[in-house]
Amino acid sequence: MAGGKGTRMHSQTPKLLHPLCGRPLLHWMLAAVAGLEPERTVVVVPPDQPELEQLLPPGAVTAVQSEARGTGDAVASALPALAGWDGDVLVVNGDHPLADSATLGELVAAHRAAAAAATVLTIERTGSIGGDFGRVVRDDAGAVERIVEVRDASPAERELREVNSGYYVFAADALRDVLPRLSPANDQSELYVTEAIGLLAEAGRPVAAHHHEDAAVARGVNSRVDLAGAGAVLRARINEAHMLAGVTIVDPASTHIDAGCELAADSVIEPFCVLRGDTRVAAGAVVGPHAVLVSATVGERARVGPFCYLRPGTVLEPGSKAGTFVELKNAHIGEDSKVPHLSYLGDAEVGAGSNVGAGNITANFDGRSKHRTVIGRNVRTSCDTVFVAPVTLGDGSWTAAGSVITDDVPPDALAVARSRQRNVEGYGKRKRD
Repeated sequence: MAGGKGTRMHSQTPKLLHPLCGRPLLHWMLAAVAGLEPERTVVVVPPDQPELEQLLPPGAVTAVQSEARGTGDAVASALPALAGWDGDVLVVNGDHPLADSATLGELVAAHRAAAAAATVLTIERTGSIGGDFGRVVRDDAGAVERIVEVRDASPAERELREVNSGYYVFAADALRDVLPRLSPANDQSELYVTEAIGLLAEAGRPVAAHHHEDAAVARGVNSRVDLAGAGAVLRARINEAHMLAGVTIVDPASTHIDAGCELAADSVIEPFCVLRGDTRVAAGAVVGPHAVLVSATVGERARVGPFCYLRPGTVLEPGSKAGTFVELKNAHIGEDSKVPHLSYLGDAEVGAGSNVGAGNITANFDGRSKHRTVIGRNVRTSCDTVFVAPVTLGDGSWTAAGSVITDDVPPDALAVARSRQRNVEGYGKRKRD
């Protein structure tokens, strides 16, 4: 279900499109569901958010909930897309990013083992997840009798500890039978999917509950506070997975790694690093501290930082270095080449074995178009060199400090592009007199 408006986000961006560890919020639940290899995937969306369709996995379809009339109405909106289906139907919320395939698989297995008409995943109410979860009411024999929303619960019901996670499995025929009987007679005048549990139990159809020990799986995102909280949990999971696979993350608490990043065993991530997009870090590379990498590739034994920014399209070949206060954009740095400090190289290519001096800049934009700077193999550029692209420096060439290079430099040549120094004798004394 992804039909909510997300008004508590106070954003022009639809809630389920807000980024979370490098992926839209909705992606996380879609990925968890995809792990079950379902026969059909139906995503219920509002009528004014066509962007959500771009996130759907192959074979998934959308069902439009024309008016936000509650979770029960959202499920009813999906029924036409399930025409002819007589198996089980897993119903989940799209704004629950902490679910995983294993949890959902356990719920489906429990449902089938119980031969139930419906099964709900329940958790123990804790301080970490708040008190707004619907309470699970059981009869004297311990069977699930109904789920009551907090707004409609009596004081005694509010004290119940077992609560609804928002994940359900229904037999398709039971779901079709009970949805038309949902009533808006509640505090919000909406149709609740939770009411289906009570109606089935009342009709004598078996309803089961599968208890989950980790309450975090039920944490939904309704505000930016919730988004940040979910992000912290996901980052910890991502970092842990990398560390268990052989990556050294010196300080996980200060390290942000997007879900799409790939880090090889024996790479090292120093404190206060941010790795975004589809960044790749090879074995033996050291990143940081205080480095930001966005869709960059770092080769074996390469070194990044400290205080370095690698922007999209940047590639560091094995043994190369992008050092302190260096920014690279769409730049290819050759094997064992170094950009040690205080430089910006945009739309540039540096051959193997070269060294770029401090304060070097590629002037890659002429006001209309971007142009490329090509620096050959074994080149030595001195401090404060500016390359006005497009320009090429041949293999083995040099530049003099303070030069503005506007023309190509032949191999093994020294390029000097600055005014000759002139000393005015006695100038300081005359100024003092």
